[in-house]
Amino acid sequence: MQQVESRPRLLQAMIDAFALPDLRRRLIFTLGILIVFRFIAHVPMPGVNAAALADLFSKNQLLGMIDFFSGGAMRNFSVAAMGVYPYITSSIIMQLLIPVIPALQRMSQEGEAGRNRINQITHWATIPLAAIQGYAQLTLLRTQGVVAQASVLETATMIMAMTAGTIFLMWLGELITERGIGNGISIIIFAGIVANLPGMIGRGLIAIDRITGLIVFGVLGLITVVFIVVFTQAARRIPVQYARSTFRGGKMYRQTGSSFIPLRVNTAGMIPLIFAMSLVILPSTIASYFAGPSGQENFANTIMKIFSPDTSMPLGMVYWILYFLLVVGFTFFYTFVVFQQMDLPKTLQRQGGFIPGVRPGKPTSDYLNSVIKNITWAGAFFLAIVAILPVIARTVTDVQALTLSSTGLLIIVGVALDTMKQIEAQLLMRRYEGFLK
Repeated sequence: MQQVESRPRLLQAMIDAFALPDLRRRLIFTLGILIVFRFIAHVPMPGVNAAALADLFSKNQLLGMIDFFSGGAMRNFSVAAMGVYPYITSSIIMQLLIPVIPALQRMSQEGEAGRNRINQITHWATIPLAAIQGYAQLTLLRTQGVVAQASVLETATMIMAMTAGTIFLMWLGELITERGIGNGISIIIFAGIVANLPGMIGRGLIAIDRITGLIVFGVLGLITVVFIVVFTQAARRIPVQYARSTFRGGKMYRQTGSSFIPLRVNTAGMIPLIFAMSLVILPSTIASYFAGPSGQENFANTIMKIFSPDTSMPLGMVYWILYFLLVVGFTFFYTFVVFQQMDLPKTLQRQGGFIPGVRPGKPTSDYLNSVIKNITWAGAFFLAIVAILPVIARTVTDVQALTLSSTGLLIIVGVALDTMKQIEAQLLMRRYEGFLK
């Protein structure tokens, strides 16, 4: 009965959002920026053999996975073929360097000014990373005969165009963050994945001849979405009590209160998946530059077969086993890096808070570290299963033409929940009833 009543409230909340002039402008501005992004994703690079590119994607599953996250820009080899992933890589590297480099650590503690300087460094670091990735993509496609050989000046021009495409998308994302709704970079990635879904499903349906497998495939996808929502929202609540003493009018007043610290089961988000995928595809990517043509295979071809996601090959499961283990390891690593940067024990002590039954200082730190370690096991195995779900789906359903990108689903669900919460916050600020409970 409660679900039946919640549907009109959801629709009413969306109607209320469009009824507010300022919020309506933000939503329309966000949609307009996404239209510009999709237009850029279809501006092709010069000198590309479209037939050879389509043939390469039909044979290489790894490129298909990369194309899924670029919103089809990689399949078209457009100026936005790299998407915003060089910026994401730069952000991750910067976040890992902050606790290591004292100057960056001091900068992060300088409030808004320090965060702005770190963001500026991240933006500048994106440019060389994008240039390196653009050169790597050009080299790979040239070895496959997709891009014609060119002079140094022409190659430099193509790299500059691809780098400019990434920087332009990064700027569009920041415009969404500033004037639209939600986190702009995340919404750019979200839009790319969603825009590529119909084409991927259409190509898969043409090749599917088993309706039973397709139904099981769809059910598995729905179950995956449910579990992603559960683990994304799941958190362990640590009770906290506050006791402050204030001096007013010559008298000492003692104030008390209680709250809780929500420690998320999946603190690392999707970052471990990006880390693990980058490492697991690195050997195959490097080997592809030295691989011999068909019929003249060498050691590089063997490396490509070992680290291939194609399970039909003899060593095809090596890729997925390594991917699983790397996701588990990176989840713990990144969670503890983020948790140490938060420095919750020091923050609690500074604000006059304490955990009931736990002494302040090192005992509080040891207790929180023990809790985050225990709940991270659930988050780590959840992300690892999400990572290998494509091969599980293909094995269970025997549907080879479709790829259930659980990583893409994780991004879609996470961004959708975050954006809905921001819209709800905007509505609550104007005394409208939101739609998230």
